[in-house]
This record gives sequence, structure tokens and C-alpha cells, in this order.
Amino acid sequence: MHAPVHPKVGTRQVFAIAGPAMVANLTTPLIGIVSTTAIGRLDDAALLGGVAMASVIFDCLFWLFGFLRMSTLAFTAQSLGAGDTREPSAILARGFIVAGLIGATLILLQLPLAAVLFDLMGGSEGVTRAAKTYFKIRIWSSPFALANYVILGWLIGQARANSALLLQVVINLVNMAATILLVLVYDTGIAGAAIAALLSEAVGFALGVIVCRHYADGGFAVPYATLLDRDKLLRLLAVNTDILIRTAALIAVFLFFTAKGAQAGDVTLAANSVLNNFLLVSAFFLDGLANAAQQLCGRAVGARDARGFADSTRLVLLWGIGFALVVSGVLALFGPALIDVMTASDDVRRAAREFLPFVVLAPIPGVFAFGFDGIYIGATWAREMRNLMLASLAIFFAAWWALQSLGNAGLWCALMASYLSRGGLQAARYPAQFRKTFPKS
Repeated sequence: MHAPVHPKVGTRQVFAIAGPAMVANLTTPLIGIVSTTAIGRLDDAALLGGVAMASVIFDCLFWLFGFLRMSTLAFTAQSLGAGDTREPSAILARGFIVAGLIGATLILLQLPLAAVLFDLMGGSEGVTRAAKTYFKIRIWSSPFALANYVILGWLIGQARANSALLLQVVINLVNMAATILLVLVYDTGIAGAAIAALLSEAVGFALGVIVCRHYADGGFAVPYATLLDRDKLLRLLAVNTDILIRTAALIAVFLFFTAKGAQAGDVTLAANSVLNNFLLVSAFFLDGLANAAQQLCGRAVGARDARGFADSTRLVLLWGIGFALVVSGVLALFGPALIDVMTASDDVRRAAREFLPFVVLAPIPGVFAFGFDGIYIGATWAREMRNLMLASLAIFFAAWWALQSLGNAGLWCALMASYLSRGGLQAARYPAQFRKTFPKS
């Protein structure tokens, strides 16, 4: 009996997924930019603050349920690698059920949820009132937004990254057009911005279902026995729970970082905010490569292709280092000029320049943090990823506690320690996980 022949994984396969994912990531901030610009034209600081506060809440809330995209992507890629043509439809249906249940729960719990979240944010009365108006409308987009995570994961899992990109672009364009029309033409204020977000997610979902139906082998007809397969449901629950805990730990790092920056004063908060935008740019590229790792490693696991898995890991990390070095070089050369463009305050400019070296260095450890996240998700090594992320969170807090006398520099050092430990711990664990997954390799 001959061993199965697996297609070789090369740079072309990596960028067939990473390229569209990078473009999709770069278009995503346009939603926030357009909402902020449109509301900013109304010349009301409270409304602008309200949009900013509510947007952060929804970013974190939906990010928490990012497991819907990640697990759908991993399971779909694995079924593709295993040559199972019927399972992807069942994976999509299960994802929709989970997204619908979570979305409905968020809508039902919106009043206590809003009370707790806005109390934690601690905004002024005017800002909080505006944010609550936005929140009460946009919360109804939850089922659509979460179902869109499932659709994106499913499409990328099937290596249909261009279709996933098209959907992202449509959602963003509908949001931009509706925001401009409702806020600036029909003068509906902050409610208009929320309605635009709701409308764009609903249109994205409707279009996504049509696209998925086109690619689903045999359509959406899934037998109940397949859909409610006990072992598959239990595995889905376990993986989703582990990724949820891991994501919550990751969010805790960034919320703590933001909160401590705010406590250090307005200048420090503003400087950190400017520098965070630079971090986001490097994250867009690295996250695109992480998407490629999820699909290629997931497919290799399904196909029992040890060499394909190892090649995918190597290529994603090597290209990640290449992108990180370019981003670091650009930030080192043009960072001071970009800071001047983003803020007119001399104090904020000085503070941002002081901490710029941290942002210049960040993409290098970021390669391993993002890259191994993608590898672990694709292989559904979710329990190990959860445990290592909790260890990384502990290292972050320990580093902050030890270096807090350094002020904001200590905070940035702790963030770098978080990046290093996240990638480093997963890299150290990788050989054992590889041997466990491919015992015959």
C-alpha cells in the first residue's frame, strides 16, 4: 500500500490566504474612521466620545467571541484535508447555531450588560448617554456580526480567502455609505452610526449565506444525526471554551495596559494611543499570516501530512520575520514624522517619541506570538494554547509589578514581556505537540 501523496506547501499557498486576509485587516479600521469622522463633523465632543467608547466596548465584546471564526476555520480546514466533503456544511450549521444563541443572549442581557460596561468605562454623563444610545441599537447586530465570524472562518478554512475578502469589503462599504447618508445627510446623529453598523452586518450575513451556499457541497441540507453528532459537539464546545479563555486573557492584557496608561495622565494616555495605532499596522500583516497558518496547518492535520505541517510553520514564521523587519525599519525611519502627523500637541509628541523604540521592536516578538497562535488554532491545540496564554498573562502582571517604578516605560516593558512569553512558550511547546499529533513522522 502506497503512502498518500500530499501537495507541497509553498509561498504561493501561504499568500493565497495571507494576502486577502491582510487587505481585509487593513480595510477594517475604515469603519471606525468613517464613524468617527462623520460624528466629528457634528462638532459635539460628547457624541464623538460616545462613539469612541461604544466602539471599544463592541470591539472587545465581539473579539471575545472570536473563537467562532477560529474554530470554524480550523475544523473546516481539517475536514478539507481529510477529504470529508459533507462535514463542512455541518460545521457551518453548528457555527450558525452557536452564533445565534450567543447573539440572542447578548440582546436579552443588554440592560445589565450596558450597566456594568458603562460603569467600568467611567465616562462623563454626556459621553455615557451618547454611548448608551449607540449601544442600544448596535447590540441588535450581535447575531449577524457573530454569524459573519463563522462565515469568514468557513470560507478561509476552505481556502476561499478572496471570497472572504469580498465580504469584508462589502460590509465596510455598506457601513461607510450608510453612515455618511444617515449621519450627514439625514442628520440622525449617533443613532444613525449605530443603524449603519447594524445594516452592514445584516447585509454581510445575507450575502455570506448566498456565497456559502454556492460553495457548500450538496447545499445546506445536513442530517440531524450529523449536525448533532455528540462527539463533534463536545469537541466544538471544548475547543471554543479554551479559545474563549485564551482570548479573555489577551483582552485583559490590553485593557490593563490602557487603564494604567490612563492613570498616568492625559499626555501619557494620548501618547500610548498614538503608538498603539503603529502596533495595529504590524498586527494587520502578522494576523494575515496567522490566518494562513490556521488554514494550512489545519488542512495538514486533517490529511495527516506531517511534512506539510512543518513546511507551513516554517514559511509562516520566515515570512513573518521578513514583514516584521520591514515594519520595524519603516517605524524607525518615519515614526517621528508619523507622530507629528497624528498629534499637534508638543507634550504628546515628546512622550510618544520617548516610547517609540518599544513599538519599533514589538513586531519581532510579535511574529512568534501571532504565528504560533495561528499554528496552534489550525491544529486545534486549544487547551495547550489556553494554558500557555494564562502563563503569559501571569508573566505580564509579574513584569509590570516588578517594573512599575519605571512608570510608562515599565508598562511598555511588561507588554513586550507578554509578546515574548506568548510566542516563546508556544515555540518551546511546539516540538512535543508536533510529535503527539504526528507520532509516525
